Amino acid sequence: MNLQGKTALVTGASRGIGAAVARQLARAGCAHVIIQYNSYAEGAQAVMADIERAGARALAVQADFSSMAGVHALLAAVSEAGLAVDVLINNAGSLLKRAKLAEMDEETYDAVMTLNAKSVWFLTRALAPAMIRKGEGADVNVSSIAARNGGGPGATVYAASKAAVSAMTKGLAKELAPQGIRVNAISPGTVDNYFHEVFSTREVLDGVVKMTPAGRLGTNEEMADLILFLCSPQAAYIHGQTIEINGGMLAP
Repeated sequence: MNLQGKTALVTGASRGIGAAVARQLARAGCAHVIIQYNSYAEGAQAVMADIERAGARALAVQADFSSMAGVHALLAAVSEAGLAVDVLINNAGSLLKRAKLAEMDEETYDAVMTLNAKSVWFLTRALAPAMIRKGEGADVNVSSIAARNGGGPGATVYAASKAAVSAMTKGLAKELAPQGIRVNAISPGTVDNYFHEVFSTREVLDGVVKMTPAGRLGTNEEMADLILFLCSPQAAYIHGQTIEINGGMLAP
């Protein structure tokens, strides 16, 4: 999975899938790995150290994507560093909180949609021109099984935001493929990570395991393996796909 000399940007990379991806991109030969994080500075520092141990240069940028101010702050930091991104991983996302119809206010709705979907569109919009000038680039978005099944209790807006990511992936792939840019997405099932420590109970997760043909939850590293493949030359003819990775949960 040779990405020698590339500059990669991974959002939501202080823990979980994003952290695993950032580490793997450094090991695959990226010269620069930029990570965005929101509140977990300690995790971001640990990921930066691992990136540098792998031989890449690391840059961490704190930015809150629940508003567009955070997206603009990240883009300003990338510009100030003088880096042109070759590989974009739109991973940042969260429920923020579980809220059913009567509980979901406008402020939370907007924050969830901006964090999970609007940030994807406008980061891609800002960074694609440099890829177009080079005639190549890879963009991998992180959707969710929730985009297919509507999500669990109180996660409908999150599910809708992830469905938007899957739709954007197809539309952007059609637009950018002629420019040499590959846009794809992964759609994780239930991954055993911090997200579900916050938003799920062990009882719920045990129930998911029973319904999963593979008989276990996914791992951050398994999600990162697929993302790395989609960034690599081995995936050169894959465009506009949202690949389900859920241990058979959505097997036909």
